[in-house]
Amino acid sequence: MAGNEWINGYLEAILDSGASAIEENKPAPAASVRDRGHFNPTKYFVEEVVTGVDESDLHRTWIKVVATRNTKERSSRLENMCWRIWHLARKKKQLELEDIQRVANRRWEREQGHKDVTEEMSEDSEGEKGDVLGEAVTLDSPKKKFQRNFSNLEVWSDSNKEKKLYIVLISLHGLVRGENMELGRDSDTGGQIKYVVELARALAKMPGVYRVDLFTRQVSSPEVDWSYGEPTEMLSMGDDDADVGESSGAYIVRIPFGPRDKYLRKELLWPHIQEFVDGALAHIVNMSKALGEQIGGGQPVWPYVIHGHYADAGDSAALLSGALNVPMVLTGHSLGRNKLEQLLKQGRQSKEDINSTYRIMRRIEAEELSLDAAELVITSTKQEIEEQWGLYDGFDVKLEKVLRARSRRGVNCHGRFMPRMAVIPPGMDFSNVVVQDDAAEADGDLAALTEGSSPKAVPAIWSEVMRFLTNPHKPMILALSRPDPKKNITTLAKAFGECRPLRELANLTLIMGNRDDIDEMSGGNASVLTTVLKLIDKYDLYGQVAFPKHHKQSDVPEIYRLAGKTKGVFINPAFIEPFGLTLIEAAAHGLPMVATKNGGPVDIHRALNNGLLVDPHDQKAIADALLKLVSEKNLWQECRRNGLKNIHLFSWPEHCRTYLTRVAACRMRHPQWKMDTPADELAVESSLNDSLKDVLDMSLRLSLDGEKTSLNESLDLAATGDNPELQDQVKRVLSKMKRQESGARDSDADKKITDMPSKYPMLRRRRKLIVIALDCYDNKGAPEKKMINAIQDIFKAIKLDLQIARHTGFALSTAMPIQELTEFLKSGNIKVNDFDALICSSGSEVYYPGTYMEEGGALYPDPDYASHIEYRWGSDGLKKTIWKLMNTQEGDKSGRSSNAIEEDVKSSNVHCLSYMIKDLSKAKKVDDMRQKLRMRGLRCHLMYCRNSTRMQVVPLLASRSQALR
Repeated sequence: MAGNEWINGYLEAILDSGASAIEENKPAPAASVRDRGHFNPTKYFVEEVVTGVDESDLHRTWIKVVATRNTKERSSRLENMCWRIWHLARKKKQLELEDIQRVANRRWEREQGHKDVTEEMSEDSEGEKGDVLGEAVTLDSPKKKFQRNFSNLEVWSDSNKEKKLYIVLISLHGLVRGENMELGRDSDTGGQIKYVVELARALAKMPGVYRVDLFTRQVSSPEVDWSYGEPTEMLSMGDDDADVGESSGAYIVRIPFGPRDKYLRKELLWPHIQEFVDGALAHIVNMSKALGEQIGGGQPVWPYVIHGHYADAGDSAALLSGALNVPMVLTGHSLGRNKLEQLLKQGRQSKEDINSTYRIMRRIEAEELSLDAAELVITSTKQEIEEQWGLYDGFDVKLEKVLRARSRRGVNCHGRFMPRMAVIPPGMDFSNVVVQDDAAEADGDLAALTEGSSPKAVPAIWSEVMRFLTNPHKPMILALSRPDPKKNITTLAKAFGECRPLRELANLTLIMGNRDDIDEMSGGNASVLTTVLKLIDKYDLYGQVAFPKHHKQSDVPEIYRLAGKTKGVFINPAFIEPFGLTLIEAAAHGLPMVATKNGGPVDIHRALNNGLLVDPHDQKAIADALLKLVSEKNLWQECRRNGLKNIHLFSWPEHCRTYLTRVAACRMRHPQWKMDTPADELAVESSLNDSLKDVLDMSLRLSLDGEKTSLNESLDLAATGDNPELQDQVKRVLSKMKRQESGARDSDADKKITDMPSKYPMLRRRRKLIVIALDCYDNKGAPEKKMINAIQDIFKAIKLDLQIARHTGFALSTAMPIQELTEFLKSGNIKVNDFDALICSSGSEVYYPGTYMEEGGALYPDPDYASHIEYRWGSDGLKKTIWKLMNTQEGDKSGRSSNAIEEDVKSSNVHCLSYMIKDLSKAKKVDDMRQKLRMRGLRCHLMYCRNSTRMQVVPLLASRSQALR
């Protein structure tokens, strides 16, 4: 295998060191070697080394062994190295065994989930066809050439021109800008960046779309260009044929979160997601108001959809869509579980090592949370649905089909839900692609360039590529990707180097991102480049392989054009390719393709029929396919014509039309948007605007001083708990509070707010909000009395300055139910009305003292919030399933009760299931419970609280942080 040539030399050195010869075809078992009382490095190597070992540290050690002159020292080092390889082999076997056990356990758990769901749903299905999970279920196969079946959907058309929609896209990591994208700069700045930018541009040009915001991270760091620190960048104006306003079009909106002066790779962004959500929420609220003044008749124009790209953006989109009650769409791009499976199969790293490097478990949980919240998941291929999303707890192909059928018939699903999956291939902008009908004129261009005279200008990148080539007239085999090990470039280089007919007929051009110094690149990328350079030297490919160090994004079309003029071939030999956007780009420039048979290229080939598919692990198959295309001119011409004829299927207008059709359908399923007639749609939209108007009122009130740029900066939050330094914390909070300006500004602001109708009479007067988290409990889960003193101290500190007290409000957040909280506050002579808001029962209820009160003075929860969090709340199904899972011993087929929990009726409410923990040692972990519930289609938040004496289950959209938002 590539990279392991040193093993042969290693064997020879062992033999030279005087070790016993290997018995031909009969290696003795390791035990016999030990029994003889002496160590035989040869036999350990032969018996224990694992095929495919590629450890750079072992290779470095081997270099030292070779350089050692002293025979005794050399033998010692060889012996030590053999032990290391033996240990590596043993570790790999252990990891393989763990992987087999993990897969078996997961399969068993999924079968149990299917059994439980079938039993519960069969109670009211009366044996209706399609409700049995055991029967074979297949996805709708894609129509030829990606023509999707929209029999029940109204395809998006010019008739929607008057809608004026606001769409939010989110792509957090990497470096995002509209022009001169630095694709290939690192592993975070790749095809996804280009896709989301072009998607934003294309959507803004669609009929009915007024504005598209692409949210990303603002980076103000000396290590990147200044443009990434600009808060806003216009990508394009809106539809040229429509009346556009000042805010129409597509924009990149950069939200600051995390350290302002550092560019962080995506694995380090996770702790800062909440900060992004608050900043994005502030922007959406302000933009919705501005759009309302322009096109909404004074009513806020809320987003039509919030679309997250990749796991980090999916996590953010789930929180934003939950706060705003807007449907969420998800595109995974690449998936964490799939990456984890691939890394585990390699057997080089344990799950813990992988997690520490890639934060893979946090990424997977973000993807699971995204599945919980998403109405629609957009994939590029059918393979992505079945083989990648099928690995997730939150999606099951069979269960999704059954639940969809039951939903259509109006049959109870007991709160179970699976998101819809839609295959929509990525679009491309072909407006700037110029394809010559005949490539014959290429000879003149290339001759002019090689002879040093230039009768007509040629692109600079052509010179950069052809300076490597002895004969640039030969057909060019072009590969364009980052030097990532999974892109399999080294196998391509070996295939080219070892196939003499191919070397004689063609050149190889490798566009492997941008680099200044290989030593400064990441380990994986540097290793690939080093191996490629060694292979070029090994096979003496100088003058036949081009590998330029730099190229701009604007050079890419010219690179394709150069390959087309030489009648070349584009190749993507990746081990697995989620989609393969470069294959479509190449086809648009008239290049036939050779591509991996794993992943998206299968569907692309089915649509375009412009090349050959190969096994990426089969070096000979790769060489044969390339040789076939460059040598058989009739086949080359046929593939070229087919690609150009069918490429329109991947145009951006086609992509966006399908996209908006699918989004419109998912909005019809969203609880706020179920309607039968246009009149119903207007009524529901008006209701939604009314319900979200309070979000706008609160934000305006809290940021009226005009100095706050994000929501998280407009709230000074002082969370108090069991903290002996409470007085110091209060002083720090007070030191941050700015005194209000006097005069006309104050009076004008108060008059403006007074004129705004709202259901929050107390919050309307606040400019600061102090949130007290009541989380100090004794061993029985009862609140500690010292919390009373803490709350009283905070009140006293604020009242010391009447000017501050006038504009400062209080909210209290707790896991306690309202009755217990009221009694607790009364014990300390604290009035409920001293608080502007109460978040109770872990965020399942929100109270506004002075607003929602019965005649006797009793509080009742905000009905709008209760209606909001009802989304995907299946309390009946959850009750049955949780009781069964928690009170049954793991693996006990008899179903014997273990009495781990008992229902806490006093602490439960409509949107909170509360259980008392009777035996904490028998209670299951939250992660395990969440996995089991997701596998059964149940979505919720589950937590242990009140000093682990209670377990509470609340709806997906309910939590203390979301209630605060």
